[in-house]
Amino acid sequence: METNFNVSMNEYLPLRDVVFNTLRQAILKGELKPGERLMEIQLANKLGVSRTPIREAIRKLELEGLVLMIPRKGAEVADITEKSLRDVLEVRKALEELAVQLACEKITEAEIEELKKAAEDFKKILKSNDVTQIAEADVHFHDIIYMATDNQKLIQLLSNLREQMYRYRVEYLKRESVYPKLIAEHEEIIHFIQEKNKTQAAEMVSRHIDNQVDAVMAVIRNKQN
Repeated sequence: METNFNVSMNEYLPLRDVVFNTLRQAILKGELKPGERLMEIQLANKLGVSRTPIREAIRKLELEGLVLMIPRKGAEVADITEKSLRDVLEVRKALEELAVQLACEKITEAEIEELKKAAEDFKKILKSNDVTQIAEADVHFHDIIYMATDNQKLIQLLSNLREQMYRYRVEYLKRESVYPKLIAEHEEIIHFIQEKNKTQAAEMVSRHIDNQVDAVMAVIRNKQN
């Protein structure tokens, strides 16, 4: 288990939650690979904790679908499958369509300027070839739209889903060929929000997510062949 992640202690969280968050991020960012076994003793030694919080974290990760328990083998990181991809992105599409429609109604001029800046920052960060930074810039772009809805329940749902989407977002952004399309889609989303065109904005977001599904599905199928 040659991984680079380390536990980041937080005085405001119980140790079991700190360990859970550390392992969760390692899976979502690909530091722990699909199919990789999660050995309690090795993880406990690496993170400098006992096996108990490791065991508790693995149980929670199983509930989130990020870890599988294999009989007579133990825990391993769940594969990215076509079914899991569709499940997550179908929900994301419905929520993002709602979010962008609400944003058309409620977004302020300041938030539009912030959205434009986020799109420019995203374009610049593409040159870094750092997939994690690129993914974070993409997350930030969408977060501005979520906040513009002024709907705390929707923001919370999208924030919870965002972590589950991270794996797919990273897989998508590993392909430099999608960058021009992504830039154009961001610009169109901004245009329709600024024009307060809820129908076109929702259609653009739907297409934006469908393109992500198609690209990641191609990656999954290539790995299966």
